[in-house]
Amino acid sequence: MVLLQPDPFLNELTSMFEKSTEKGSVWVTLKRSSLKSKAQRNKMKTAGSPIEYRCLVRATDGKKTISTSVGIKDHQRFQASYATILKAHMTALKKRERKDKKKVMGTDNKEGDSKKKPKKA
Repeated sequence: MVLLQPDPFLNELTSMFEKSTEKGSVWVTLKRSSLKSKAQRNKMKTAGSPIEYRCLVRATDGKKTISTSVGIKDHQRFQASYATILKAHMTALKKRERKDKKKVMGTDNKEGDSKKKPKKA
């Protein structure tokens, strides 16, 4: 696994998406991380110093794995760039088949009519 800076990570992620357009998938995971071991975090807690958490982003296409760590200051810019890349490369998704609303409402009304109680005279 290669830990890249955010901009080269986004470039590499774009190339992964382009390679997988015909066949294949790309998995992207995001995780909160401090990039410190558990022992170091415990020492920092006991000392009272704040722990700076970062966002660890990993991407893989099954063969190659890349990752980056995004800090608080870069988060907004990274998220905007990441969203742009996702929107540009999600063209191969199939549109979800929805049931016709009229048919669904029609079946609900028929069932509801049979379950109504008769009115008392």
